[in-house]
Amino acid sequence: MAIDELRIRQELEVLNIAFWRDVDSNWGRNAHDFFTADGVYTTSHKARQGHDAIRGFYAERQSRGERVSRHLIHNFHVTVQDETHATAEWTMCLYADDGVAPLLSEPPILIGAVTDVCVRGSDGRWRYASRTTRPLFKGSRPTSG
Repeated sequence: MAIDELRIRQELEVLNIAFWRDVDSNWGRNAHDFFTADGVYTTSHKARQGHDAIRGFYAERQSRGERVSRHLIHNFHVTVQDETHATAEWTMCLYADDGVAPLLSEPPILIGAVTDVCVRGSDGRWRYASRTTRPLFKGSRPTSG
């Protein structure tokens, strides 16, 4: 049976868009569900492993107060290993600042190279076994995590 690489690419792109929608519009309350139980989420500051650590990261961010963020996805490239394993590499531009919209427009606070190692579970859902963001450019304002 041939692997449907285009379908897998589309599924991973939908996964990525849903993840960042949750982070940007819902404080990342469901972000942990996008990872495997032992998934590792590495930002430019720290690695967090497992649902509790990822959930805690976003809960701590929300506890600090109002923030506006938009994670923009560019140059999305997928390498399919098989029907249940794939890697996505892409570029993220992060616009974010504390406060309530509308805020003053500034350059992105981070442009990073992201690598997602993805696995399809027995339930048919794709999840991140790991996500690593490697900063390429940093703005003058700090990122939150």
